[in-house]
Amino acid sequence: MTTPDDAIVVDNIHKSYGDLRAVNGLTFTVHPGEFFGILGPNGAGKTTALEIIEGLRKPDQGSVRLLGHNPFPRTVALLPRIGVQLQASAFFTKLTAREQLETFAALYGIETQRAHDMLDLVGLTDKAGTREDKLSGGQRQRLSIACALVHDPDIVFLDEPTAALDPQARRNLWDVLRAIQARGKTIVYTTHYLDEAEILCDRVAIMDKGEILALDTPAALVRGLDAPTRIILDKSTAPRDLPGADEVTEDDLSVTITTRAPALVLTALAERGALDGLQVRTATLEDVFLHLTGREYRA
Repeated sequence: MTTPDDAIVVDNIHKSYGDLRAVNGLTFTVHPGEFFGILGPNGAGKTTALEIIEGLRKPDQGSVRLLGHNPFPRTVALLPRIGVQLQASAFFTKLTAREQLETFAALYGIETQRAHDMLDLVGLTDKAGTREDKLSGGQRQRLSIACALVHDPDIVFLDEPTAALDPQARRNLWDVLRAIQARGKTIVYTTHYLDEAEILCDRVAIMDKGEILALDTPAALVRGLDAPTRIILDKSTAPRDLPGADEVTEDDLSVTITTRAPALVLTALAERGALDGLQVRTATLEDVFLHLTGREYRA
C-alpha cells in the first residue's frame, strides 16, 4: 500500500532496448528514512531501474513518483533533494579532490566548509590536493560518494558504492551510511555484497530479468527459505549417531551435520562434551539470492 508520504512510488515500469527487456513491470515503494536495497545478478535491470527512478531515463510504460514529483523530464525542484552516485563516475577534468567537491558544493549554493567536511567523512583529507585522475579506483569511488552527499540530499542513490573498496574502507562507508540514515535520509542502493545488504538494509528487492522475485526484510526472506542448519565439528572429536541429524558428511578435517532440529543436535553434542571448535551456519541472504536467481555465471 502506498501513502502520500512515500519517498518513492514505482508503478509497473517497463523499459526495453530493442529485443532486450531490461525492466519488466517493476512495482514497489520506498518509505521515508528507509535503507532500501536492490539486488540482482549482472544484467538483472538494477541500474536501468535506478536511472528511471532518478529521472535519467524515461520508462516505456508505467510511472514513478519521487518525493511527490514525476522525475522525468528532469524536475528542477527535485535536484537539490536527491544525490546520485553512478557506477561510472564523471568528474571535472584536472581538478583536485578538494576542488571537485568545492565545485559540486558551489553548484548547489553550499558553503565551502561542507566540501572539506565531506573529504573527512570519506577519508580523503590526505588526498585533498591530489588530482582526480591520480587517485586509486577505491579513492575515486569514495570521492564520487562524497560528491553525491555534499548538498545533504533527502534521498541518496548509490549504485554499487562499495565496489573497488578495500575491507576497511568498505566498513568505514557502512558507518557513514548508517549515520546518514540516522539523520532521517532515505538510501536506495545496489550491491553485489549480500552480507552488506543483510546488515544495512531495512528491506531488499531481489531482481532478475527485469522483474522483482522477492521483496521483504532480509530476516523475513531468510526465514522464508526454510533452509537447514549446518553444524561443523572437528573430525577427531565428532560423535556419531546424533539425534536430529538429517545428513552427515565429512572431509579430511571436519564433519558437517545438516539438520532442521539444531537445538536437538546441539543438546546432544553438549551432553557428549563435543562443543569445542564447533561452528553453526544458518541460511543467509546469499542463500536466498542463489535460490531465486540460480548459480550460473553471469558475464
